[in-house]
Amino acid sequence: MDATLYMDAVITQNRSLSPGGFKVLLGFVVAANVLFGIFLFVIGAWPVPIFLGLDVLAIWWAFKLSFRASERAERVQVSAEQVVVLRESPGRRRRIWASPTAFTRVALEQAGEHERRVRIRLSNKALTVARALSPDERGAFADALERAIRTARAERHAVTQEPGGFAQSGDLV
Repeated sequence: MDATLYMDAVITQNRSLSPGGFKVLLGFVVAANVLFGIFLFVIGAWPVPIFLGLDVLAIWWAFKLSFRASERAERVQVSAEQVVVLRESPGRRRRIWASPTAFTRVALEQAGEHERRVRIRLSNKALTVARALSPDERGAFADALERAIRTARAERHAVTQEPGGFAQSGDLV
C-alpha cells in the first residue's frame, strides 16, 4: 500500500518465556533427568533413562514449535482506499483480506462470557482479527480500528476546492 496509512497495526502473540529462560529451563530438565536416570540405571531399571531422554527431546520440540508460532504476526492496514489484513511469518507475507474502506465495518462480538471477537465485515463476508490479544485489548483494538476507518473515510470524502471555486473531479460536492 503506497497511500497514507491511518492504521498499521502488527499483532503478535505474547512470548512468556525468553530464549535465555528457555535455556535455563531446559538445562534444569536435562539435569533432573540425568540425575534421576543415573539413579534408575544403578538400581537396575536400565530402559527408563532412554525414555527420560525421549522426554527431554519432546520438551525441546514442543518449545521449538511454540517459538516458531510466536514469530508469526498479523498486520492490519487501513488507508483511504482499502482495509488489508496480512499474515506474516519469517520470510513470508500473505494477504488474506482486502476490502474497500467505504464498505468495511468493524464488529466486536461477545462470543462467550470471557470471549470477544473483533470481526471485519464486508457484505456477507467476515474475518476475525486480533486473536492473539486479550479480551480487553480486543475491545481497544476494535475502537482504534473503527476510528482509523472513520478517519480514512473522511479523507476520501473530503471536498477540496480549486482556486476557481470548483470541486476537483472525483470529489463529492
